[in-house]
Amino acid sequence: MSSHPTTTTSPENNLRSPLLPPESKTHLAGNHDHPPPIERLCIDDMLRKYCGEFGYWQFKHFVLTCLAWSLEAFHTMVMIFADRQPDAIVAAGDKGVCELDPATWQWDGGPGISTVAEWGLICGEKYKVGLVQALFFGGCMIGAGIFGHLSDSKLGRKGSLTVVCVLNAAFGLLTSLSPNYLTYTLLRLLTGFSTGGVGLCAFVLATEPVGPSSRGMAGMSTFYFFSGGIALLSGVAYIFPTWRSLYVASSIPSLLFVFFILPFISESPRWYLIRGQTENAMKIMRVIAVTNGRSLPENVYVSRDEEVNDNDPKGNEKRSREVVTGSVIDALKSPLTRIRLILVVGINFTCSVVYYGLSLNVVNLETNLYVNVLVNAVAEMPAFLLTAILIDRFGRKPLGVGTQWFSGVFCIAGSFMAGKGAWKVIRMFCGVLGIFGMAGTYNLLFIYAMELFPTVVRNAALGCATQAAQLGAILAPFVVVMGGGLPFLVFGVCGIVGGFLTFYLPETLNKPLYDTMNGMVDGENEV
Repeated sequence: MSSHPTTTTSPENNLRSPLLPPESKTHLAGNHDHPPPIERLCIDDMLRKYCGEFGYWQFKHFVLTCLAWSLEAFHTMVMIFADRQPDAIVAAGDKGVCELDPATWQWDGGPGISTVAEWGLICGEKYKVGLVQALFFGGCMIGAGIFGHLSDSKLGRKGSLTVVCVLNAAFGLLTSLSPNYLTYTLLRLLTGFSTGGVGLCAFVLATEPVGPSSRGMAGMSTFYFFSGGIALLSGVAYIFPTWRSLYVASSIPSLLFVFFILPFISESPRWYLIRGQTENAMKIMRVIAVTNGRSLPENVYVSRDEEVNDNDPKGNEKRSREVVTGSVIDALKSPLTRIRLILVVGINFTCSVVYYGLSLNVVNLETNLYVNVLVNAVAEMPAFLLTAILIDRFGRKPLGVGTQWFSGVFCIAGSFMAGKGAWKVIRMFCGVLGIFGMAGTYNLLFIYAMELFPTVVRNAALGCATQAAQLGAILAPFVVVMGGGLPFLVFGVCGIVGGFLTFYLPETLNKPLYDTMNGMVDGENEV
């Protein structure tokens, strides 16, 4: 029997050694150096150092995810066209339709042109139009809180986005079949419930994988998709003039998004990390690095921020598999996040009153409805561009104060303008500048609020902020009804107050996105 050849001294082995992997050659050569030590990094540091902060992977993921914002615009703004009061064709006389016999006039476009025409929501029944709008935003307020919590806990960001898009499509299609006003109202409430979670989940999912230096610009760019959705809706409404066909046309895109876009969207690695699924988080980080043309070393591992500086390897490994959960209650318990949450809720409320209030005032202009909606949507985009350019130059806090005060000053000025002659034009111009400033604030608030809270409660906190914004949206029409210069005065005061509240928030420019409550407390204390 022959013995096995030795592998340490055989010349034959030396000849074959170039064919072996580098690790084997090192071992055969007698090099017994230890492998490089394990390097634990939080996600922000890993993106900065190895994966890339905003490469091709983040760009594609960002664009695909933010398409959901256009869907939210469809389901929210469809009421402008579906619930509008069309022109009446009167046989003779100058009297209003409320004073005429129903047999002497008819709706331009027929009774199916809108819900107002089909169910006679005019005169004494006109309040029902406002009631539907208020209930829709009420549903948004409830849905934002529920889906904000679910996306932080069991469902995740992508799971929650999938659920709300499916519900939106279902409720929207069912709305087109509403046999009466009561059913229509209930379905709009349910649509609001699911719509409240769309933009919230899409925003966090799109921006969490982006590095700190690019997060501000990326976050500020999400609203282009919302305004773009409104502009696109005006064209869709022109093609589908009846309210039932419009609800079908505006709901189908949600189904298309679920089947053709969502499969190419990834879950947030930050959510995997706080749920103890470190392996899944690492898989995504490796894909990000490879797609961006970078390399992630084998000895580098992602960790929660509170574990990075801990020198206990066994303890780190154990904690990395633990599920970290959080809720609004946890955010309120911590003195650090409690004040932030209260301030963010207050700012979102005042901002929403101004934004939606001024939007309704502009819509009430006697111009072509389709063109008017398109122009309003396009007019907001310069504000988004300006704030996107300035956010990383001046910071979140100064820009937040400045945009709200800019809006507030012009709204207050508009309240002193008469509603006749040239003063009417000046008041309109003040309103345009007011909504320009507040559109920039609305955009800024999402990225600012996102950076103020750790991953474990981020969506829950943003859900509360969104609920406050929806409450402001519910109240805005009642402010507009007051008429004259008083609405402008209310909007101006809200803008000034919101700016003062922003003064008490900390600056978040170039600061990391913390993962846990303890990690945020430790990080803020170091500063």
